[in-house]
Amino acid sequence: MRLLPIALTYFLEVARTGSVSEAATELTVAPSAISRQIAKLEAGIGVPLFVRHPRGMVPTEAGTRLLDHVRRSEAESAVLVDELRTGRGLHARSLTVACSEGFARRVVPQAIAAFRRDHDVSFHIDVVTRDEATRRVLEGAADVAVTFATGPQHGVRVESAVVVPVYAIVPLDHPLTSRDAVGLAELCEHPLALPAPGQSLRDLFDIAARIENLTAHPVLECNELSPKYEFVRCGGGIALVGGLGDIEQDAATEGVAYVLLDNAVFRKREAQVQTMAGRTLSLAAMRFTTLLTSFVRPPVSRSALPD
Repeated sequence: MRLLPIALTYFLEVARTGSVSEAATELTVAPSAISRQIAKLEAGIGVPLFVRHPRGMVPTEAGTRLLDHVRRSEAESAVLVDELRTGRGLHARSLTVACSEGFARRVVPQAIAAFRRDHDVSFHIDVVTRDEATRRVLEGAADVAVTFATGPQHGVRVESAVVVPVYAIVPLDHPLTSRDAVGLAELCEHPLALPAPGQSLRDLFDIAARIENLTAHPVLECNELSPKYEFVRCGGGIALVGGLGDIEQDAATEGVAYVLLDNAVFRKREAQVQTMAGRTLSLAAMRFTTLLTSFVRPPVSRSALPD
């Protein structure tokens, strides 16, 4: 159920699809009706909201600002409708968390389990790419996202940002197992399992390799973590992962060793907890987001803890 005025509903769908005809199909209305409402909206505001191209429509600067406002309004409307239907107010509702795979393995489920000890809230986890996680928060499809990013993100509020060290995961009998850290040049001497180009970790790896004038030939490209862990356990080579939480516990659970990758380039990559900029979150979402930020922290090593 939508609480937005019809003109803003049409505007939102055209901005999402980039086309009046596609928006009309999604909304099951005539394209002419959408065109009239968009024209009326532009006339009322006094500025164009779209740049018309032969292959689609792109929001202008004014259109982008209006789009941010409409997305916030739609997200808050969805919260209100849910509360009105359940009659239970802000304390009991469902929350959607969008996250990349690395956070879905332990961090997000651990945070949800801890939250549910004190709150009657149900959850849905969407495991998506890092950019898709941000997009879902931006469009109101998720209440909160936790993902990796390498800089500011338009339209989202960064609730916390933590530089996460990058580790080489190696078999337990590997010569590097006893090392505290390894440099990129030495790492490139071994068979590597890396994410595909376009992933933040791979992009930073390629930048660091160019800076050091190194050539790497990965023997395995894979964006999912489970195959890479199995590849390493079977002695196929070395893989790279971001370290979160308790590294020693993870090493014992996964049957691998973690060796810190000592390279400044990888410090540009942050683990971010994101919400929609300007959106008023429900009480449950605010409390969960606060808790989640406490779980997204640099890795803990028991040997580094004080006695």
